[in-house]
Amino acid sequence: MKRDSIYSHTHDLIENFRFDKEVVGVFEDMISRSVPGYGMVLSLVGVLAETYLQEQSRGYDLGTSLGGATLAMRKIAEERDCELVAVDNSTAMVEQCRKSFSTGYPVELRCEDLRDTTVENASLVIMNFTLQFIPLAEREAILHKIATGINAGGAFMLSEKINFNDPEQQQRINNLHHSFKRANGYSEMEISQKRSALEDVLVSETVERHIERLHKVGFNRVQVIFQALNFVSILALR
Repeated sequence: MKRDSIYSHTHDLIENFRFDKEVVGVFEDMISRSVPGYGMVLSLVGVLAETYLQEQSRGYDLGTSLGGATLAMRKIAEERDCELVAVDNSTAMVEQCRKSFSTGYPVELRCEDLRDTTVENASLVIMNFTLQFIPLAEREAILHKIATGINAGGAFMLSEKINFNDPEQQQRINNLHHSFKRANGYSEMEISQKRSALEDVLVSETVERHIERLHKVGFNRVQVIFQALNFVSILALR
């Protein structure tokens, strides 16, 4: 695993964060050192696959990045004769995924914008830390399309970075998250520069807003199933 050092030197101009070849090369290290509980999130995908993936249906990984969620579904998908569809809009991510998926149970890998993705005959859809990069005005339409494409008894897992209405709570969690990153070897400069790069790209919302929207688009049972600091995973059922 290559160590993330993208923001370890001073950048005169902080460009908006993007999932380019440089980021893809260190992404596994970056996300494990930046997102508390990421390993547990992937473990939960496997648990949800065991519980909700239906025979001869489809499992979707929307915003697959390096394919971790897809790989977590693979064993159950093969046992139940399911199709797996992994989608990402980053060419560099898809190229790396293609290597991971080159052997074993087949995966349909798509390089496309999620706004153009059709979801159908799905029993499990995973969207981990992806909705937060989609413009606010377009999130409901995407979630409605996902809900419509999930079969009765199917499930949707949404993992997101969240914010809080209470300023004191927000500051407390921010401080703890920064301490988490420092404990994982990131310097103050790295934390600051990456925060600037993400400022206009990653737009987080409250967990209450996510739950409200999921109910609105057609999910009838919605609950938080995991949280680590300001990162949550929500389960929504059809």
